[in-house]
Amino acid sequence: MLLPPSLEELIPAHHPARTVNSVMDQIDLSSVYAYYWQNGASSYHPRMLLKILVYGYLENCFSSRKLEKATRENIVYMWLSGMQRPDHHTINRFRSERLKPVIGDIFSKVVLLLHQEGLLDIKEVYTDGTKIEANANRYTFVWGKAIKKNKERISKQLQELWEYAGSVAARELGAEEPDFINPSPEKVSQTVDKINRALQDKPVDKKVKQKLNYAKKHWPAKLEEYDQKEQILAGRNSYSKTDPDATFMRMKEDHMKNGQLKPAYNLQLSTHGQFVVNYSLHPNPTDTLTLKPHLEKYCQLYGFYPPATQPMRDTAVRKTTASWRKTRSKPSSSTTISTKNFNRNPKQRKSTDYSTTSITTRKTTATSAPWDSPWKRAGKAPVKHQPDSFNTIATIRLKTVPAVHSPQLAIPGRETKSSRSTQDSSNRKPKQRNG
Repeated sequence: MLLPPSLEELIPAHHPARTVNSVMDQIDLSSVYAYYWQNGASSYHPRMLLKILVYGYLENCFSSRKLEKATRENIVYMWLSGMQRPDHHTINRFRSERLKPVIGDIFSKVVLLLHQEGLLDIKEVYTDGTKIEANANRYTFVWGKAIKKNKERISKQLQELWEYAGSVAARELGAEEPDFINPSPEKVSQTVDKINRALQDKPVDKKVKQKLNYAKKHWPAKLEEYDQKEQILAGRNSYSKTDPDATFMRMKEDHMKNGQLKPAYNLQLSTHGQFVVNYSLHPNPTDTLTLKPHLEKYCQLYGFYPPATQPMRDTAVRKTTASWRKTRSKPSSSTTISTKNFNRNPKQRKSTDYSTTSITTRKTTATSAPWDSPWKRAGKAPVKHQPDSFNTIATIRLKTVPAVHSPQLAIPGRETKSSRSTQDSSNRKPKQRNG
């Protein structure tokens, strides 16, 4: 070749990089320009850096060093960057300092562009959530109940020290009793100093002196630490020390099968036509506390609330299940139980009389036998189990053929005298007569 080919010729017509380049050229980036200084040396254009980042994320390339290498070796990145070669420091600063505050605004502009093209409708969205495990240590947890319990223990022990001092030196201690409910670190320090002054030159137990010295040295600092942790919790039940924004939740992916809690986030998504219209990240493990802030963010992005918000089916099932659990009671002999909930609720299953409880499904109505499975299905016809005895057989009678004699099924592992005699008679050889 006498002349090197152009990069434009090497990129296919329907390559994803061309779509990224076309969409990013139509987006208004005035919100990003506000984070640049007008004076000083010229910098890389933010539109070019944004194209590299978007296409890199599309190809699962998130490292700034790998993106820097791609702009030097990959023809697609070289075409998007216009043969410019930003280093990894430039890419990382642009992503963390200039793009992070306005990424939501850019996302909404892309969605509005798709709405103008008729690819989606932002007025009808479908919302659902999922839990994503955080990149944090699973064993550096802080529990809100443990903090509350420790503060109550300090208050109780401080009150016990005050009562002991009142029994030994009531005159020196005075009649004014401090408040022992949620005492501040300053109040604890003042109360301990007052007890020490009252017990001075008094015959005091050695263990009490050790307890007062420990309280003066550790309790104020511990209470300050608990207050800081409660501020980080902000009403949550737990958080991770390596990622304070993550909350310990019960995940669907439980490989150990022990219900271990893991630091995670609750991601809420609103979609239409397989396009993500709105997203929000929450530290709450349940979806009941995330819908309102999720819709408020939607209003911030588009200026109105969605007129039609359809929750996914599992959300409705969760709400129905929660209301059913609040109002349920111990089932009686006439209670109708769904087979799905029946199999998932062992406590209710143990408290139910199997011989009398009717379990109704769409095609089957059965009365369960104590020694057999709760319900059986024989083809497509409704089946009714009627237990005869623990040591005999169970009779299955088909409702659709009432005139036919009911077949008898022997229980595996249990043989009756009649069945044994029948088998013996069938296996017995006829006697041969002589002559």
